[in-house]
Formats: sequence, C-alpha cells, structure tokens
Amino acid sequence: MRERLAVVWYFIRARYLRRFRTRKALRSYQKQRVLRQLAYLKQHSPYFKALSVHSFEDFRKLPLMNKEFMMEHFNALNCVGIDRDEALSLAIDGEKQREFSEKLGVISVGLSSGTSGARGLFLVSDRERALWAGTVLAKFLPKGKLFGHRIAFFLRADNNLYETIDSKLIRFRYFDLLRDMGENLSELADYRPTLLVAPPSVLLGIARAMERGELRINPEKVISVAEVLRAEDAAYLKVQFGLPFIHQAYQCTEGFLGYVCECGNFHLNEELVLIEREYLDAHRFVPIVTDFTRQSQPIVRYRLNDILVEKKGHCPCGNPATLIRYIEGREDDVFYFAGIRRKEVAVFPDFISRCVIYAEGVQNYKVLQDGKAHVTVFLERESSATSAQIRREFARLAEKMKFHCPEIAFAPYVSDFQRKMKRVERKIGD
Repeated sequence: MRERLAVVWYFIRARYLRRFRTRKALRSYQKQRVLRQLAYLKQHSPYFKALSVHSFEDFRKLPLMNKEFMMEHFNALNCVGIDRDEALSLAIDGEKQREFSEKLGVISVGLSSGTSGARGLFLVSDRERALWAGTVLAKFLPKGKLFGHRIAFFLRADNNLYETIDSKLIRFRYFDLLRDMGENLSELADYRPTLLVAPPSVLLGIARAMERGELRINPEKVISVAEVLRAEDAAYLKVQFGLPFIHQAYQCTEGFLGYVCECGNFHLNEELVLIEREYLDAHRFVPIVTDFTRQSQPIVRYRLNDILVEKKGHCPCGNPATLIRYIEGREDDVFYFAGIRRKEVAVFPDFISRCVIYAEGVQNYKVLQDGKAHVTVFLERESSATSAQIRREFARLAEKMKFHCPEIAFAPYVSDFQRKMKRVERKIGD
C-alpha cells in the first residue's frame, strides 16, 4: 500500500506540480539537485567518499563512466552494499527461469544487454521504482482518462520495476518475447490493450498482422521502447494504428531519459536527469547522463553510446526541456569508408538508411557493414530493380561525401524478436 501511495504522489508531482516555465529555471533546479545528490553519494558510496567534489565546477571535472566502468567498480559505486556477483547471479537465474520478482532486500536487480550486447546490472530501490512508475504514467497516460487502462508491455525480460504499475485501476500485462509470437498475439487480441508498449520490431510485427486481418486491436496510444524507431517505421505504424504519431520512451539502464509529449515532440527528461552534450557535428551529440534521483546505484557523468539529433525551437506544450529530432543510433554503428580526399570518411546511420528506404518496395531491412569496403543489405523482399536502386543510392552518397563506394551484397531479412532490432549496424571482425 505504501508503494502504491508513493506512485500516486510521484504521478501528481510529475504531472501537475513540477513545471518549469523557462530554461533558466530548469537549469538552476538541475544544478541544485546534482549538488544534493553528490552530497548524498559522498556519505553512502565508497567510491564517491574518496572524491573531492564541492561545487558544480568540480562535478564537471569528474571522470566519465560507462558500462564497463560501472561493472568493474560496481561494489564500490552502489550505496546499498550489494555485491556484484550476488546480484549478477540473481539476475541471470531470473532470466533463465523467466521469474523476475526476486529482490535483494528492498532492491530490485535487473540485467541489461542494451544494443551494444555488453552485459550490465542495474539496481532500483522501492522508492525509485515508485518514482519511475509515477513519472512514466504522468508522461504517457492520456489526458482526461487516468483509470481503466490496459497496458500491454512487450520486452525480452520482465522486471518487478514494471509490475509496480499493475493495480485495480490500471491493468498491466507483460508479454514475454521468448514465447511464441502467435500465442502472444492471440492473448493480445483478448486483452484489448488501450496502451501498447513494445520495441519497434515487435510493433511492426503487430501492425503487419493487423494489415493482414489476423489481429484486431485499437490502442489509444502506441509507445516505442528499447530500440531505435526509424522515421519510415514510425510512418508505417501511424497508418496501421490510425494515430497522429507514435510515442517513444527513451528508457535504458541509465534512467528514463526522454519521451514524446502530447504535441508529438521528443523531449529529454531533464526533470530527472542532467544531460551534457558531446557534439559530433553541428546537430548530433552523444549524451553524458547524470541521474539525480537514483541513490541505490549512482549514474554520474555516464557517457552513453547513443547519437541524438538536436531540434531547435520551443514546444507548444510549454516544457523548456531540450528537444531532439530522433535517436539516430549508436556511435559504434557509424560506418567508416576509405576517403577520396582524406584517409577515412564517417557516415552516420541516417544517411545509410536513406540509401535503402529511397528504393521502392522496401519494408523490413537491415544494413550491415561487415568489412572495410563491404556492406550487406538484408531485405525482406529483394528484386533486381530494388537492389540496383540501392546500389545507385550508395554510389550517389559516395560521390557526394567523397568516399570509395563499398561492394554491396544482398541477403534475406529474417525477423528475430529475441534480439534488439538494429536497422544499421557496423560489425567488422578484428
């Protein structure tokens, strides 16, 4: 009961009370919360006790974290005295048994592979679970209808973090992606979700089943999670679900980082996190995240591998938080080709995708750089005309960006709901 009340409180705070009218007010709040968080960490985290941090300027000089750093220093970093090996064993056993309700005391433990494939652990306390649930509901429940929703959630692994949402007023059902997809779709039809939450690869599978007349559901909102939602996929999903836009939740081990608001704009969730920017060009940046709400497992100056594309302007919703156009992909999935005027040319994932989606008849696809001068394009339906057009688009891009066009091969595309979908991936062996 206490946790349910906490969820309600955090929902009210996120939806109605914590509003920032100006960017200046938001930045001032973030600095205060970061310093408060560091004061807490210096008392409870063995790692931070040894650091000298007395000002926001000191904070900006702290070393960057990443997943490898987090796993290496797990015991010293966390504030709840949890051993990495014990937590890892619990998380792995939970995944194997498909049983995700076990906790270490009041701490939920989860396993994350992310889109990089590197294994990571995350810890969440009961308070943090309630804060997450209340904030997520505040951002995504439709205005004018708070109760009576049926949320369908598709993901590779469940966690009792998600189960916090389930109550008599709002139903929640987890659909395991390791189960047969036909069984999941049959259950989904009976459940009749009002909110559908799933990775883009799963949403596309559901939408195609609807298009074939094999499934009839009518969710009020569709929320994309866990994978990059490409513009062409979002356009198809909008049509099939009959919605003005597809919502997105930028949620990862490092926190609830962003969401699409009721106006259809993608905001960073700067009420909960401070995000520094490492710019790659005039518009693209890699986020460096500090979560000032999580106290069990510190996330301080954590450098992600994502590439975000910035959007200028203000949102009609009034939220002064940073806008982004989209998440382009991962930094390690930028393609590199031999240059004509210089040694190497970097090509961002969005440019690679366009070489494929400009070709007629393309639906499911993946582009893999599997050699320094070799690319494989996986297509659900390949034809000589489609492959010729894709080769022409790559040639045009190579001419424009001054790199030597790679050899392009084609292979059949096969859906795999048990792995995160990546439309563009760079994977070159040593």
